[in-house]
Amino acid sequence: MKIYELFFLICWLAHGYCTSDIHIGYQVSLAIPTSYCEGFIGRAFLIETDHNQIGPNFRGAISVEANNDKYTCSLDVFMGNVKVWSSGHLSQFYTIDKCTLELTQYGDLLLKGGLDDRVGWKAGTSGQGVKRLNLLGTGNLVLVDAMNLIKWQSFNFPTNIMLWGQRLSSRTRLTSFPSNSSLSYSFEIQYDKIALYLYSGKSKYSYWEYTPLELDGLNITYVELTSNALEIFNNENRRIGRITSDKPEPLRFLALGNSTGNLGFYYYSSDKGKFEASYQALNTSCDLPLACKPYGICTFSEKCSCIRLIKRGDGLLSDCTENVRICGRNDSQMLELQGVTSVLRSNPYKVNVTKEICANLCLDNCTCVAALHSSYENDPVKPGECYVYGLARGVKQIERDGRLSYMVKVPKGTDQGHDKHSHWKKWIPFVVGVVDGVVLLLVLGGVGYYVIRKRRKSCVDTGHSN
Repeated sequence: MKIYELFFLICWLAHGYCTSDIHIGYQVSLAIPTSYCEGFIGRAFLIETDHNQIGPNFRGAISVEANNDKYTCSLDVFMGNVKVWSSGHLSQFYTIDKCTLELTQYGDLLLKGGLDDRVGWKAGTSGQGVKRLNLLGTGNLVLVDAMNLIKWQSFNFPTNIMLWGQRLSSRTRLTSFPSNSSLSYSFEIQYDKIALYLYSGKSKYSYWEYTPLELDGLNITYVELTSNALEIFNNENRRIGRITSDKPEPLRFLALGNSTGNLGFYYYSSDKGKFEASYQALNTSCDLPLACKPYGICTFSEKCSCIRLIKRGDGLLSDCTENVRICGRNDSQMLELQGVTSVLRSNPYKVNVTKEICANLCLDNCTCVAALHSSYENDPVKPGECYVYGLARGVKQIERDGRLSYMVKVPKGTDQGHDKHSHWKKWIPFVVGVVDGVVLLLVLGGVGYYVIRKRRKSCVDTGHSN
């Protein structure tokens, strides 16, 4: 995909230099291409902090970007080429004709566009005495009154990045979104731990957790990123834990990866002229929740092997497929994969149940596609905890563990040439081999697949206007 970028320094065009503030009555617009141009990015930089920090300074901009055959309009903050905040992080503003930023006479900051100047985003500070928009040296974008009292700040609306000096409380979270997916990641502060989560519809699964050793019965209130660690504080403002950087260079930001969901600390490398990671919460790709496609297994060599579903008599159907949505014991069965587990965790669906009951719980649940039974003893037939999943992701190969039984739901059909009642059981044990490649499982029934084709479009010229 070809990227078309148009960047403007509006502040330089207007004043010959860039300032760190904008006053009420200010308005600037970016024109939007009349037809769709895949990969297009138009950006006008408006404000900039002083060069008094390690590494790149912060700059504020309005941006127009091509996205899903439409154009988005957003207000963004950059540190170098890293977007550290965006008004469109959670909800995109799609518009046509133009993208306009205005700090109104009533003190509200808003984005509007289209032929009718429809408002797509606003700070909601009208009537609060706001006089100007400031970009602070911390990267915090703030609206202040004549007494420099903050009426709105971007730090209260975090994206997937947490900057040095920024605090994150239990009322806020970092979020990120894998491309072309309905799934999302989050970094959250709970009363007794901090954790990474994968969201799938209404379901929520953790895949990394950190519990401070010094809780002392008090709740975690907030975390703060300092120059060398992520500090954890309780409701008495006492530090009760910290996760330190692996490098001596001062930290600039913490990020929740959009594609991987990994949590990383980043510093600026002057030698390489870019930001580099000094800490990663998850150090192997198999510990990432979406390391492989649906129904894929991450092997010991950190490569993906698909559970390739085969319909008897009809041949091979698919390498890795989307979740198989079937329910009821007449139409489905559970296939047990020994030597694998899932990195995803949630509260147990049921406790003190056997593996067979756990399998039946998934069979009877139309939203369940996989289940994990964790026995209380080193014996799979003993009772234990049952976890059910609405997606078959985060599966990885492990050394054989007699307490764990991971099962996936597969279609049920007729075994040609055999009695249909005697040949198949409610679940079928299958040992996953250690050899990379394709894991072949003979399954009755079938799955479908589809192919999405992308179409390239031509591009047109665009411009900007004050």
